[in-house]
Amino acid sequence: MSRLHISIATDNIAASIEDYSARLGCKPCSFVENEYALWRTDSLNFSIRQDTDRHSGQLRHLGWEDDQATDFIEEKDVNGIVWERFTAQQQAKEINDYWPEAQYQPQGDIGNE
Repeated sequence: MSRLHISIATDNIAASIEDYSARLGCKPCSFVENEYALWRTDSLNFSIRQDTDRHSGQLRHLGWEDDQATDFIEEKDVNGIVWERFTAQQQAKEINDYWPEAQYQPQGDIGNE
C-alpha cells in the first residue's frame, strides 16, 4: 500500500493540530510538543513541523509511504522539491531517532487516533 506524504512548515503547532485534526477527521498519531505532528489516514501521510527557516504553510517536502520501500530514500526532483520514500516503520525510526520522547509506533493507528 502507498500513501502520499506531504510535509509543511508551521509557526503555530497547537492551532495547526486543531485545524488539521478537524480536516482529516482524526488526531495526530505522533506528536512532539512545539515541534512536530503526524497524521496517517487510509490514503495520506501528513506532517507539520515548527520551522523558522520557512514561512508557515510552505511545503517542506513530498513523498510516499510505501510498504515495499527497502530503504528511506530522499531525492530532489527537477523543480528542486525533496521527495522521500519510506515504510511506516522507517519513518517511525526517523521520528524516534530525532525525538526520542516521541516513542512513535505506527501499528494500529490508521483512522482511529
